[in-house]
This record gives sequence, C-alpha cells and structure tokens, in this order.
Amino acid sequence: MRTATNKIGAAVGVAALVAAAGLVSPATSNAEPAGHQVRYTLVSAGDADFDLFYLVNQPADKAAYNADSYAYLKKEEVTLAAGVPWVFETTLADPQWAILTVSSTTHGGRAAPNPHCDIAVDGQVAVQQDAPYNLQCQLGQW
Repeated sequence: MRTATNKIGAAVGVAALVAAAGLVSPATSNAEPAGHQVRYTLVSAGDADFDLFYLVNQPADKAAYNADSYAYLKKEEVTLAAGVPWVFETTLADPQWAILTVSSTTHGGRAAPNPHCDIAVDGQVAVQQDAPYNLQCQLGQW
C-alpha cells in the first residue's frame, strides 16, 4: 500500500512541476469573446424609492425585443439610502443594447432625490445622466 501511495504522490508532484514550469499551456481559441461586461449603477443624493427597468439579456434583434420585451428586461423596485449605489452587472455581446430607466416614486413634501445613473462597458463609463427625479441611461440601440 505504501508503494502505491508513493507512486501516486510522485505522479502528482511531477504534474505540479510540469505545470509550474509552463510546459503545459492552456488551450487557446480563435472564437469571438463571449461578450462585454456591462455594469448599471444608480446612486441617489437623498433617501428614495425608485422603479427600475433594465436590460439583462440581449435579444437577437429589435423584432425579438418587440415580440416579448419582458424576456429581456427586468423590473425592480429599490429603496436607496443617500450615497449608497445600486449596481447590476450583465454580459452583452453588443453593449449598445444597454438601457437603465429610473423613475422616482418620491411623493410631494419630500426633497428631490437627485439620482445619477451610469452604464459602464468593460470598466469604462459609456453614458451617464443626472436629474431631479426620473432619468434614463441608454446606449445606441434605443
């Protein structure tokens, strides 16, 4: 039994050394990248409730989106504390489909929440907007 354990340990050790030496390389592919990392961010200057609509899955085309938009969008109600961001990340093959629509549900007698939204693609802010109550960040497909 000891001999079998030693042989297994030796084989594992050799495999680790080969990998560490770079003699085994990961497979490479010429395929297109899986997509772009899209990050939606919403932050508010004051405590407030918001209704959000944002694209989570990319449709094949406008006809597919028009046929069943809720297959691609998410509706969410969020309550934000001042300065604390809401963030959602997804991957889209074409980031020009990205959209975030924000509607404040703040009622009279309260100060405007002054929300700010932005959409970042692969870590770079592509669009941003500020408004007293309602706003929309969107890229080119809209």
